[in-house]
Amino acid sequence: MKISQVKIANFRGYKEEISIDLNNLTVFVGKNDVGKSTVLEVLDVFFNEGKGVIKLDKEDINKQGLAEGNSAICIAVVFEELPTSLVIDSTNATTLQDEYLLNRQGKLEILKTYPNAGKEKVSVKAYHPSNPDCADLLLKKQKDLQAIIRKESIPCDDEKKNAVMRKAIWSHYSDELQLSDVEIDVTKEDAKNIWDQLKNYMPLYSLFQSDRKNSDGDSEIQDPMKLAVQEILKGTSIQDSLNQIAMEVDSKLKEVAGRTLEKLKEMNPEIANSLNPVFPPAEALKWADVFKNVSISGDEDIPINKRGSGVKRLILLNFFRAEAERRKTEKNVPDIIYAIEEPETSQHPDHQKKLIDAFIEMSKGQYTQLILTTHSPAIVKMLDFEHLKLIKGEQIKEVITVERHNLPYPSLNEVNFLAFNESDEGYHNELYGYIESEGWLSDFKDGKLTRSYTRLMRTGQTQQEQKILSEYIRHQIHHPENAHNQRFTTEELRQSISEMRTFIVGKQNA
Repeated sequence: MKISQVKIANFRGYKEEISIDLNNLTVFVGKNDVGKSTVLEVLDVFFNEGKGVIKLDKEDINKQGLAEGNSAICIAVVFEELPTSLVIDSTNATTLQDEYLLNRQGKLEILKTYPNAGKEKVSVKAYHPSNPDCADLLLKKQKDLQAIIRKESIPCDDEKKNAVMRKAIWSHYSDELQLSDVEIDVTKEDAKNIWDQLKNYMPLYSLFQSDRKNSDGDSEIQDPMKLAVQEILKGTSIQDSLNQIAMEVDSKLKEVAGRTLEKLKEMNPEIANSLNPVFPPAEALKWADVFKNVSISGDEDIPINKRGSGVKRLILLNFFRAEAERRKTEKNVPDIIYAIEEPETSQHPDHQKKLIDAFIEMSKGQYTQLILTTHSPAIVKMLDFEHLKLIKGEQIKEVITVERHNLPYPSLNEVNFLAFNESDEGYHNELYGYIESEGWLSDFKDGKLTRSYTRLMRTGQTQQEQKILSEYIRHQIHHPENAHNQRFTTEELRQSISEMRTFIVGKQNA
């Protein structure tokens, strides 16, 4: 399964619900502290349930929402590329569509609500029958379904299989289902198995932060190895082998327990008859704990997390490069989501390029999604517009899908201008340079008002020239040593950028 959308409400800076579409590769850009990392962290809370990087607490509740009486954090994740069949009540295979567990768009939407940032309540938001005669069938026990079948004389192929009975009942009421948007609580006892089964199909999620703690137990360099353990253990062949081991151990333990109880009967039959051996099911065994100390060490067994941040990130970089090659060719790998904050941290530009190439290659695979944040214009220029999402806003958040506008490549300067109306010298240079490279400079200057500009010659002498506003600013940017002209204002910079943008649009539409 892959994420197609995440919805956040009342979590940190996100007070009102916001919906964010995700692609195979999604890169969030925006100002510091605008909420880029929050998106990655909210998904860690959703998938890893407090066992990942982020531990939810009351400080995560939106302050304004809390002041207004709303203390519940809400996180919804919408999935696509769903399993073709699944077993939700230990009877027989069924589909999410047959069970009316999909939303109006035909996707699986899981909502987790955290009252007071505490234990989550899990619901499936579905386009589901609401007719009282056939509603809440997923919450009914087998005998309740059988009672409906018999009372309404509904034809049914097998009254021992809940999925078959539900399908028969819904088919009987096919013209009166009264489908509507409902939230099915799958934490209730009768529906808990639905969530237990759905979790088996959830992708692995791993968050790599840019400012991880420098300790042996929680290091950037160990996380990829632990993630590799999870991924390996989720493989079908490994699962079969582990289940076989669990069954053999279970059998041996039952023999030991049986012999113990037989001996106990010889001494105290009453106590022996009151005892029963209890063994955990195979799926409850924590195999990953066996490999919890997996790591990479340097010379003389010195943990690499004790090395500099550049070395640690370099190793992390090559973990992703290796994974890109492996996942491109290997079949039947589990779904996985890598979330990485600021991959450019402590990396040479050449390394950044290789890393982004690896991310793009990984995103082409069937089973991999990547979610990044970045402050690097260089990285943005390596990406396509479809990869970029810009977050802006203080009290009310907006997530803008970056589209191709004026420049022929993704430009963080242009993104910032479009989202924040930020006018900076870098963007002015880009626009002027683009006009010049296209041979449009004469057309752009034609008919525009000019102003006097004092040029400083190499001889130290000065020369008076006439320049349009954009030229005047361009020369001042490139020749800060020339103090003979009045400095352009922020408003003039904004005016010049707007004029160049309008001109480029006109040329592109001509």
